[in-house]
Amino acid sequence: MRSFRLLFTLSLLLAPLTARAHEYWLAPLSYQAGAGDTVVVRAYVGTGFKGEGKPLAARRVVRLEARTTRRVDIRSLGLNGADDYARLVLPDAGGASVAFQSDFARIELPAAQFEAYLKLEGLEEPLRERVRTKTSNAPGRERYARCCRTWLHGTDVARGIEPAGLTLEVVPTADPTVLKRASFRVLLRGQPLGGALVRAWNRPLDTGGRPFAVATRDSLGPVYEGRTRADGTVTIPVERGGEWMVSCVHMEPSDVRSEADWQSLWANFTFARPARSRPR
Repeated sequence: MRSFRLLFTLSLLLAPLTARAHEYWLAPLSYQAGAGDTVVVRAYVGTGFKGEGKPLAARRVVRLEARTTRRVDIRSLGLNGADDYARLVLPDAGGASVAFQSDFARIELPAAQFEAYLKLEGLEEPLRERVRTKTSNAPGRERYARCCRTWLHGTDVARGIEPAGLTLEVVPTADPTVLKRASFRVLLRGQPLGGALVRAWNRPLDTGGRPFAVATRDSLGPVYEGRTRADGTVTIPVERGGEWMVSCVHMEPSDVRSEADWQSLWANFTFARPARSRPR
């Protein structure tokens, strides 16, 4: 409990200085939808599962894909500045998933703030490398990208548990809506990423299966935190009903050194489980 309080307090102190470290997630307006229903998916940014809507910046979209009976590239359908990232009419009861990846944006932080941010996000390798190269007192020059997925559960579980092919992604290995403890795999360029810090947040839905407005929520801390095993998997207790977000950050040396020394990828996966479900 003490370590959790310290983590939460530090995140509040750093929030004004490291706004780019906020979670960025996709979510439908309702997680309950059947054949013929229209599903609207939007993006949000914030901390502790509280935040605000993030309009679509069309020029920054690298991937925007919907998966129902087939995978469809919907980048051309996105309107710059629109709240809706996707608007789908479900063809059957199999459910749907939407995947999004942005291009890289740049930021530079003073050395102390960058070091604190690396510690907060559990990015141990960049911390060690800055010590090894004696650059711990240098500003943090970084570029970062978002890799997000959301899943509406249906009869075809494969639509949620098959990888979407994002550069970094969090993927459940089995249906997390029917298990007490579910396994998730972190994939970096399609390969398992061991030692990655994974966090999970959970909050209730309203009686219609809809997320409460993100701006009106109370900010809350993660209900789980742990590192992936060598095979990229981590097991998370998910027996609570409601909306879930499972998140991971990876940082590596930048591919474009003229722009930044480091590049980070921020991945998360959102889904919901009914409060009435009986987990196995």
